[in-house]
Amino acid sequence: MFLRAHQRSKDGKEHTYWSLVEMVRTPEGPRQRTLCYLGELNDSAQARWWKTIEVFNEQGESRQLKLFPSHVEVPEDDPHVARVLINQVRLERARQFGNCWLGLELWKRLGLDHFFEEVLDQEPAEVPWSRIAAVLAVNRLCAPGSELAIEERWYPSTALDDLLGIAEGKINDTRLYRCLDRLLPQKSKLEQQLRQRYGELFQAEFDVLLYDLTSTYVEGAAAQNPLMQRGYSRDHRPDCKQVVIALIVNEEGFPLSYEVFDGDRAEVTTLEAVLRTVERKYGRARRVWVFDRGVVSEENLATLRKRQGSYLVGTPRSKLKQFERELLEGGWEQIRPEVEVKRVRVPSGEETYILCRTPARREKEKAIRSRFSNRIEEALARLEKRIVTGRLKNRNKMERQLGRIQARHPQVADLYEMEILEEAGHFRLHWQAMRDRRAWQEAREGAYLLRTNLQADSAAELWTKYIQLTEAETAFRALKSELSIRPLFHRLERRVKAHILVAFLGYALWVTLKHLLRGKNIEMSPAKALALLSTLQSADIVLPTTEAREIRLRRITNPSAEQQNLLARLNLTLPERIGLPLECSADSAVA
Repeated sequence: MFLRAHQRSKDGKEHTYWSLVEMVRTPEGPRQRTLCYLGELNDSAQARWWKTIEVFNEQGESRQLKLFPSHVEVPEDDPHVARVLINQVRLERARQFGNCWLGLELWKRLGLDHFFEEVLDQEPAEVPWSRIAAVLAVNRLCAPGSELAIEERWYPSTALDDLLGIAEGKINDTRLYRCLDRLLPQKSKLEQQLRQRYGELFQAEFDVLLYDLTSTYVEGAAAQNPLMQRGYSRDHRPDCKQVVIALIVNEEGFPLSYEVFDGDRAEVTTLEAVLRTVERKYGRARRVWVFDRGVVSEENLATLRKRQGSYLVGTPRSKLKQFERELLEGGWEQIRPEVEVKRVRVPSGEETYILCRTPARREKEKAIRSRFSNRIEEALARLEKRIVTGRLKNRNKMERQLGRIQARHPQVADLYEMEILEEAGHFRLHWQAMRDRRAWQEAREGAYLLRTNLQADSAAELWTKYIQLTEAETAFRALKSELSIRPLFHRLERRVKAHILVAFLGYALWVTLKHLLRGKNIEMSPAKALALLSTLQSADIVLPTTEAREIRLRRITNPSAEQQNLLARLNLTLPERIGLPLECSADSAVA
């Protein structure tokens, strides 16, 4: 790092401006990157930086200083003069700034700073709990980690101490855990606050609700947490105990609410509990519920109809058999190059079914069937050979082996006829593909069935509304990837639930950034925007003086052209300075 002089001619006079730069390696070779502009330097007897800076001493008293290079002559009796040893200027205390600052800006846009001040800061505390909550949420958005990782690695590397006004050493895992305990009771109020702000910021409506479930697993035995159970693992970790998370979002992905269930809770049994929760918080209204076939049961649909609710749902694959004739006949409507739909009315007239099919899905299911068919046929051929060659003679063992083969290939086992036959005292395995079943399997590949009690919409509109269920899937994907909700390391049930609440807060910030970018037609994901701004740093420029003092200027690095463009399009302005121990100043003088 070094100081670089820039010569400018203005009004017939030569001016010298100074900047602090560093050398960086680029594909085109070494280049200079400007870290900070320091001001103007005139030459000859009047050479000095006319730009003054406000500094604070250790007692908090402020004054203005005029900076001079150490090699120029200056009045000896001016107490406001500081002569800087230019060759000793250095940069210290570099901190991540851009992504944390953006996270706090999103926090403020959602009104969460004032919300948590009202609900948490009534209790006196050395560090306001509302600010600890902001630390947890911004960490979940920018660099998800455990409470211990926040204390030891992440928080000390960020500028949040300046942005939030939290003194050094005041963030520790104990304080973070205590904040988790205070956050959980505010869940209902928080959901209502977010719903209101989504409406104010984005005109978000919650007439159509998308409902889906996922699971997240815990590391360890979780002996003290009855919530943790073994069940169907969507994370492909059946060896771990888990919890089930039910999430409700609107068509644009804004979350309305979520619920946590035992890890062995079946999807189909969760809907009524969620309906009661939503009605308790937001009242009973004629909402449209969209969910997939895992939640569908006749009892659930009857419950929705009883509550004057509408639904648009997927159906189990077995339901397609009732519409075999419609599936094989024509009359399909092409609504997209890769999507065909057909509206089918049932005799009762209360419901409408929508047949849908896509070539891409058909090819995928065909490839899956082909792969499993090859595997089961190879396994059957090996068993047949063992029986014929006499290596397997016990009929009971033959049948057990055949049962294992069927269990390992449930996707295609019903497409084959398999049995052990005995002829003249000898056993043999008879198996063959059932042509009628395989023909039906091929006919239904790529097809799926929707079911609704909505009356006014066309088949294309109903399909479009159902496909918005991908917004719930996107939310889960963000929670599990960018926001790293898994795995869980907490032992206690309340801490597990609070961890999920913090992830929900992180998703609230994430989806807000997503729609801010979308609203400005910025083709960039939230993760990419955060990564782009993460290279913005705050740092202290240390100016040693001839009087054995140091002037410390806390500044933010200059944004690149791409960063500046992103900030301008989002209507965000970087602060000119960020605080040292005192508000309103980033500069200090140390003797």
